[in-house]
Amino acid sequence: MGRHSIEEAIFVQPVDVSTLNTSDKATTTTTLTKSATLPISNNVVTSMKRSTVLKKSYTNGLTTNHNIRFSLKAPETIITPPTTPPSSYFTNNKTQLSVECLVRARIPTSTGEFFLHVYKNNKDGKEHLAVVYGDEFRSKSLDASRPGENEMDRIVRGAYTGLLKPGQTRSNESNISIVYSNQLPPPLVRIHSECFTGEILKSARCDCGEQLEEAMRLIQSEGRGVVIYLRQEGRGIGLADKLRAYNLQDLGHDTVTANILLNHPPDLRTYDIASLILDDLGLTSIRLLTNNPDKIEQIENDGVKVIERIPMVPQAWKDKLDSNRIGHEMDQYLKVKVERMRHLLNIPESLLP
Repeated sequence: MGRHSIEEAIFVQPVDVSTLNTSDKATTTTTLTKSATLPISNNVVTSMKRSTVLKKSYTNGLTTNHNIRFSLKAPETIITPPTTPPSSYFTNNKTQLSVECLVRARIPTSTGEFFLHVYKNNKDGKEHLAVVYGDEFRSKSLDASRPGENEMDRIVRGAYTGLLKPGQTRSNESNISIVYSNQLPPPLVRIHSECFTGEILKSARCDCGEQLEEAMRLIQSEGRGVVIYLRQEGRGIGLADKLRAYNLQDLGHDTVTANILLNHPPDLRTYDIASLILDDLGLTSIRLLTNNPDKIEQIENDGVKVIERIPMVPQAWKDKLDSNRIGHEMDQYLKVKVERMRHLLNIPESLLP
């Protein structure tokens, strides 16, 4: 069997989820509530008010999986898994979500330098990150004074202005005053979910590593912007189940069906923490680098205004596709995300039936 035949056989879809029961109910986003699992100090950014609103309808001809009902293994258990699970999925306790920047430090690279911010929160116990380019974006929770700390404490956790120099003893020794110009457009922002296989191993199953590199390149070229890095491996299902899903894909199921067979919704990711990190950095209007309409809906419901969406088009889709190249599996993955998860990309003609 030739290479084309093998790859085509891998992506034959034996499970047709379109035959499953559907619901006509519109997907709604509800008030944000989370359980407290970590201690958070007084210097926190808490959840912005989220009212119950209907999700936007993207009328670009793309299909949606929001209203499909799936039967799980538990007897008589039927759920309607939206792209974003409701807040009650995580907790039964009604506690306002909070984030706090623990520390930041300067990170020099071959293409420039940025400040890496580490955040804690009271939802999932994970350390989410913000890669910040530009002196104008300051963390309110980091800069806030903390009980009993001295100047060296502030310096060590990154609550200083300007750049540090040997022997510095004051956090504001540089006496730099940052003035934000209203004439500048809102900054570029990428809200990126962790992908070990794509970013570290350079897997050709997805475009995650390419998206992260391109986002950082675009932001560095503008000289200002933010990459928020969320610890949501495998669209929220974790690395172990992500690898199980890969095995199911090799058996012929696509990325959506594989998640369902593992008793997960197609997408478990939420962006409430990202919205609070943006608020902590003083960003209320942004230009968002994304193909995912659900991401836009979530952060706008949290109060962040997305004034422009910049698509993340894979380089291979910008060029003439070579059907023999290694990235053929990525093509099928992205095609499914367009057709079944509403992602806003134009599928190359060569991949259409």
